[in-house]
Amino acid sequence: MPLRIALILGSTRPGRRGDQIAAWALEAARAHGGADYELVDLADHDLGNLDEPGNPNFQQYQHDHTRAWGSLIDSFDGYVFLVPEYNHSYPGALKNALDYVYREWNDKAAGIISYGGWVAGARAAEALRLVLAELQVATVRAQPTISTHPSFHTGTFVPQQGLDTAVADMLNQVIAWSGALQGVRQAKTQTPTAA
Repeated sequence: MPLRIALILGSTRPGRRGDQIAAWALEAARAHGGADYELVDLADHDLGNLDEPGNPNFQQYQHDHTRAWGSLIDSFDGYVFLVPEYNHSYPGALKNALDYVYREWNDKAAGIISYGGWVAGARAAEALRLVLAELQVATVRAQPTISTHPSFHTGTFVPQQGLDTAVADMLNQVIAWSGALQGVRQAKTQTPTAA
């Protein structure tokens, strides 16, 4: 069974530019191959502000939207986060989505494509890495960045030279780590045999 990788669009902001970047990245990923890719747009999931009373580590979810979100996240072997930079960090909607569940994220790999103004979202990616580490998500080193100033100078997303190569490098790392971490997840689910 092929690996399943989600491209998670981390902005729900009206007028966002991330949808154009996500469409391009999904097409680039599918052309790259090596896994089955699916776009997960946070704007399509009505999570609202975190409203689960319990610790997500126990997976005792009270709401259907949480159970649906958890099931979706759990179905993937790895992730690519498409994250804009807002005020030196990533959007609150993404933090909220990450916080809803816990075990469903564990022992998976992730890449990050950041975008923004002059520093191309690099600070958002660094902030995101800290949270992903706590969720036991292994982030890969390769990190494509997109400066929105030249990339949207026509009003429409135009990938800058070298972006396709950077995305391919990141995908290679995400695929390799996602495959390796399958064994970690399988080992955790096996019941020890009696001696």
